[in-house]
Amino acid sequence: MRKVLSFAARALLSGFLIVVPVYLTVLLLLKGMKAVAGVVHPLTVLLPDWLPMEGLLSLLLVLAICFLIGVAATTRTGRVLGDRLQSKLFARIPGYAVMRSLTRQFSGDSHDSAWKPALAEIEDALVPAFIIEEFEDGRYTVFVPSIPTPLAGAIYILQRTRVHPLDVPLTQALQVVSQWGSGAKRLELAMAKGGDPATRGIGTAPVEPLASNLSL
Repeated sequence: MRKVLSFAARALLSGFLIVVPVYLTVLLLLKGMKAVAGVVHPLTVLLPDWLPMEGLLSLLLVLAICFLIGVAATTRTGRVLGDRLQSKLFARIPGYAVMRSLTRQFSGDSHDSAWKPALAEIEDALVPAFIIEEFEDGRYTVFVPSIPTPLAGAIYILQRTRVHPLDVPLTQALQVVSQWGSGAKRLELAMAKGGDPATRGIGTAPVEPLASNLSL
C-alpha cells in the first residue's frame, strides 16, 4: 500500500508540474492571439475565406513579439528595464516574488536563494525545508512542507545555525517529501558535503511554527 501511495503521489506531483505551466502558456497565448486579432484582420480580408489566416497571423504576431522581447531582454538596456519593471511593478503583486523564485528553482537557476532546499533543526530533529528569505541579522524564514503534499506545511523563523542549505535540485527535495522521506539520506549527505557535520548536536530549544497549517 505504501508503494502504491508513493507512486500515486509522485505521479500526481509530476503531472501537476507539467500540466500547469503548459496550461498557463496556452491560455496566455490564446489571450494574446485574441488581443492582436484586430491588428491582423485587415490583412485577412485580402485572402480567401477558406484559409484560417486570422488565427495563424495572430499566432505568428504573438510569437514575433515574444521573440523580440526575449532578444531585447538579453541586452544590457533590456536587463535594466526588466529589473526596474520587476522592482517597481511586478514586485507589488502578492506572491509574485515567491512564485518567480520557485519557477527559477524548477528551471535549475541555483543563483536564486528563495526556495533553496535545506535541512532545518526543529526541536531534536532535522527536517526537509525550503529557505524563503534571509533576514539582515542572518536568520532565515523557512517553509517546512507536510507529507506527502509539499505545497502545504508550516513557516518558521530560525537562527542561521539551525538551517543548513543544500546544494541539491529543488525537484530532488520535493521528491523526498512526496515519497514520505524516501531519499532523505541523500539530503543529509549533501549537508555533510557542504561543511555541516551530520553528527553535530541538534538544538534542544523548541521552535513554534509561525503558521501551523499553510497551503500554497
